[in-house]
Amino acid sequence: MPESSETGTETARWAKVIDHTRCIGCHACTTACKSENEVPLGVTRTYVKYADVGTFPATRRAFQVTRCNQCDDAPCTTACPTQAMFRRPDGIVDFDKSICIGCKACIAACPYDAIFINPDDHSAEKCNFCAHRIDMGLEPACVTVCPTEAIIVGDLDDPESKVSQYVGRDPVSVRRPEKETHPKLFYKGAHQATLDPLAAVRPGGGLYMWSEQPGGSHEIGSGQPHPMGTDGRHGPNSSVAAILSYDISHTAPWDWRVSLYTLTKGVSAGVYLAVLLLCLLGGLAWQSGTWLTLTPLLGLAALALTGGLLIWDLEHPKRFFLIFTRPHMKSWLVRGAFVIAGYGAALTAHLGAALAGGDGAAETTRWIAWAGAPLAGMTAVYTAYLFAQARARDLWQNPLLPPHFLVQAVLAGGAALMLFPPLGGSAALGRLVGLTAAAHLLLVLAELTLTHATAHAALAARNMVRGRYAPWFWSGIVLVTLAAALTVSPVGGAWVAPLIGIAALAGLLAHEHAYVQAGQSVPLA
Repeated sequence: MPESSETGTETARWAKVIDHTRCIGCHACTTACKSENEVPLGVTRTYVKYADVGTFPATRRAFQVTRCNQCDDAPCTTACPTQAMFRRPDGIVDFDKSICIGCKACIAACPYDAIFINPDDHSAEKCNFCAHRIDMGLEPACVTVCPTEAIIVGDLDDPESKVSQYVGRDPVSVRRPEKETHPKLFYKGAHQATLDPLAAVRPGGGLYMWSEQPGGSHEIGSGQPHPMGTDGRHGPNSSVAAILSYDISHTAPWDWRVSLYTLTKGVSAGVYLAVLLLCLLGGLAWQSGTWLTLTPLLGLAALALTGGLLIWDLEHPKRFFLIFTRPHMKSWLVRGAFVIAGYGAALTAHLGAALAGGDGAAETTRWIAWAGAPLAGMTAVYTAYLFAQARARDLWQNPLLPPHFLVQAVLAGGAALMLFPPLGGSAALGRLVGLTAAAHLLLVLAELTLTHATAHAALAARNMVRGRYAPWFWSGIVLVTLAAALTVSPVGGAWVAPLIGIAALAGLLAHEHAYVQAGQSVPLA
């Protein structure tokens, strides 16, 4: 029976200790978990990682049992838009598949890569401490089968429990303490080469000790991918030689649809902001068809495409309405949905006023702009906060991201307007596109030249600039630079404005794809 101090109104605070001085790496916990929880092939709630440490003949094999950390400050529960991921009063982080929409925000948020999409029911799941067994007074399945009693569960608040004694008296570690999630999975005797995802080098040749390394197009391989070079800048985050003997890879949660959504959302918000700026600066008349009809029509069309992409990306697209009917307002996915809905309402009101006609249409839309402008700005930048809520992805923890998304939105909106003659020939619009393109390039330069705060962010940036996503990144730089150059070029012609618009939009899409995918390319477990 698990040890608990649950009496009367008191509630246990469940925690787990894994004693790696006893673990023999037998995988009994993995198979017991699969059997107990009917986990399908290809995914795991718990598994054992192997690393070989040292150089022959002074070597040893280190194990690490990897699973959900049952965090007291669980990022997955904050990011989940419907509270399908939730923390129970006893500290167990559990899930409700019936209200999971499959947005994968919890996967992006988890610093431990503990969550996956079940391929059978398309809902998120993970180790939940065998909560159904705990509620019946039984131990989790992994505890009952461990032949060396290396897995111990109990009440962290009970000074008489073994878990409390382990944590209070023995030297124990947690994974990624810098994330400040306050995990309740403690490791005794675990080697740093297994606790740090980048402390052991990934073997060459696409092999592990007794398996192939998964190599799908969206697979994120485990371990440090770069052996130590002569410059000493790469290699394992460890003073000792360490190589992975066995591990599993994970799949990046968000694919090209999220990359494209950042552009379509930017076009929608940016069209409004760009035209509003031109009107305020005298480059465009308030009575023009561009302000009265083209702006809301183009904004609504891009916003509809954005919504379609977001719903398409869900594993349960028919449940998308749960974002509005049972919203978890701490989630930026929910906040963003309400911002987009508000912005869509402002655009609709703007279009309605314009279609109603009359001498007061321009004045009415100017009043609507008092709400439309901040909603457009929030639509442009909220994704920065959504990405920051993905606490696992260090590249996205960037204070420059909100202003960068705002600049990108105005650039995208201006570029989209360049495709509509004769507006594309507007000198004021050309200057706006040129300035925002230059600002975008300067912000990219700042991110590349500043030292990244963590090894994870540095590796993600390397993957973006020199690795797997470099062709996308540099294509984006070249295309936006071309767009900026053409805005100041003396060469004229009807073809120049559409070329500027196409180059800027394609460059932004390439940059966004490189940035979104590189941020997910670093192994977390």
